[in-house]
Amino acid sequence: MKITKLGHACLLLETPERTALFDPGIYSTVDLNTLPKLDDIIITHVHSDHFNLDLVEQLAVLYPQARITATPEIIEQLRDKNVAATGVSSDGIQLFLAPHEGHEPFLAPPQNIGVHYLGTLTHPGDSHTFIATKPVLALPVQAPWGSTQKAVDLALELKPKYIVPIHDWHWRDEARTGLYDRLEQTFAAQGITFIKAVNGQPFETDA
Repeated sequence: MKITKLGHACLLLETPERTALFDPGIYSTVDLNTLPKLDDIIITHVHSDHFNLDLVEQLAVLYPQARITATPEIIEQLRDKNVAATGVSSDGIQLFLAPHEGHEPFLAPPQNIGVHYLGTLTHPGDSHTFIATKPVLALPVQAPWGSTQKAVDLALELKPKYIVPIHDWHWRDEARTGLYDRLEQTFAAQGITFIKAVNGQPFETDA
């Protein structure tokens, strides 16, 4: 399995059989000219850092066979653009309960879905409130609605084999480097591999 982080919470996952793009938002660095075949587009919630409507429209034109899985709020927006999407589990895509963490009175939380993909990768969107993970966990490590400490506690409880950090656009590069080093050491002590993902640089796992 090859995974490429494309900014913030956006991940490109490639296997010999399937290719999926998760949460293409306004901070994503998706290059439409080099993107490989695309079978699935998965969007966990409507916030713009996870869902860029214009970008998804372009992807739907370039990859009309791609199945889009999203929340009802997103499905409605896409329907207005004549783009079809679904909000239910399907082959290789298992949706699970993962409520968006609250941050009132700043914002009311939207609908949020968690996704287990191909029985291998878990992407929870903006949630630290879920009870299971597949071997590879896309872990939100920073957010206005959450803390790095809570992310660490959750991952140590769930014990994935690999952690891919997401939701860290807000960190300066210097801060990200230092925190990645600390997270790598912390998780390694528990037998968990923390991937110090670099945007646009693919890495492979044996999960």
